[in-house]
Amino acid sequence: MSLFVKGLIVGFCLAAPVGPIAAICVQRTIAKRWLSGLVSGMGAAAADAVYGAVAAFGATIISEFLISEHDWLQRVGGVILLLLGVRLLFMQPVERKKNGAPNRGLTGDFLSTFVLTLTNPMTFVAFAAIFATMGIGAVRGQPMLTVELVGGVFAGSAAWWVILCACAFALRRHFDFRRLVMVNRATGVFVIVVGLVYLCVNMGKEPTMTIPIPQRLRAHTPTVTPP
Repeated sequence: MSLFVKGLIVGFCLAAPVGPIAAICVQRTIAKRWLSGLVSGMGAAAADAVYGAVAAFGATIISEFLISEHDWLQRVGGVILLLLGVRLLFMQPVERKKNGAPNRGLTGDFLSTFVLTLTNPMTFVAFAAIFATMGIGAVRGQPMLTVELVGGVFAGSAAWWVILCACAFALRRHFDFRRLVMVNRATGVFVIVVGLVYLCVNMGKEPTMTIPIPQRLRAHTPTVTPP
């Protein structure tokens, strides 16, 4: 199995669990338009690719920072979720204008999910653990193979968001104004609850993980002989 296919599987599986970002993408697809939900999903996919790259390249300094500072990153994510949730809770659906600017707000849609995904360092830990289990750590020191792997991660994550947004868009015609208000409020409540969990609940002690040393470096690692 090629590294691209392995990355595709990993990216899809890690993106698929339903969480606040999935709820936000569905809400934006239904309440706004398909492109808004898709761009939001691409923001999450881009963040997954960043974490996948860090795990695959073995960037020790970055990985140690993500693990040691996971607590305040979790709090930042909680604040962002609370702000998004409150905004969704009080947002009123508006009728789309045919001649309106089609790309208005797309940059914000992308950045919101990109930053939100990056504030969850457990995503990096999950990538590192899965890569180690699948024996993908051997690509360290081989940039082209690593790029192939990270490209697969992004493609797999993006595929999930395309499928999710397409399904939400297919059901969009069944939502009138009243139901759109209900979707906004339900999504807002869900996102706020998750944000409160991020803020108030300690997800556990600092995660630990072993970052393997590439084989080409082991030969240069000095050994100490006990007296």
